[in-house]
Amino acid sequence: MTPGRRGAIAALVVVVALIVAIWPRSGEDELTVSELPGSAIDQPERRDQDTPEALAGPRADANLTPCPEPVASPPSEWPTGSALDILAGLQMGCLSDGTRVDLSSALAGKPAVINMWAYWCAPCAEELPALQEYADSVGDSLTVLTVHRDPNERNALLKLAEYGVDLPGVQDGSGTVAGLLGAPNVLPVTIVLRADGTLAKILAVPFTSASEIADAVTEALGGAQ
Repeated sequence: MTPGRRGAIAALVVVVALIVAIWPRSGEDELTVSELPGSAIDQPERRDQDTPEALAGPRADANLTPCPEPVASPPSEWPTGSALDILAGLQMGCLSDGTRVDLSSALAGKPAVINMWAYWCAPCAEELPALQEYADSVGDSLTVLTVHRDPNERNALLKLAEYGVDLPGVQDGSGTVAGLLGAPNVLPVTIVLRADGTLAKILAVPFTSASEIADAVTEALGGAQ
């Protein structure tokens, strides 16, 4: 092989290596808060193959807490432009059983923590058990709801069972909730709502302990939960 040809091959190898290095990844080795693949426009809420029959086994294994019961609170009670006002009428599928949940009614009446995650998100895998511990500690004083941001609902249920997390959650592969509330297109994201339905804070950072979550939520709510 001539020196010139060896040089050309070496240059090609470098170019290929650079392409591999910068090519976006969306596999299960995702490590940090980063740009989500796709967008709310080009992804469905869930995959067509995630039928009730296909999800029956994973749902039984996950054994999730049912989604919050709707609270009788008409939209007129919510401040105009508040998070619950913006979400009014939006229904999402509950991960525990597939029933449709009116988010505004389910989140009304008390402060709420909405956690957005995906089955492939590595920091979410560490954050969700911490969120479970936090939710157990606050009890009924605050609503904690997870929002799965990938169309693959089956994998969401499998991961929750693996993590030992049984928090109530909804399926939102299209990113509708994040888009309406102005959350960045990254994961994980935690959204804190005040008891009156107004937005307290959007936290686009991963948490690793229940105490970190408690401190962040308390600060967002002005020292009250």
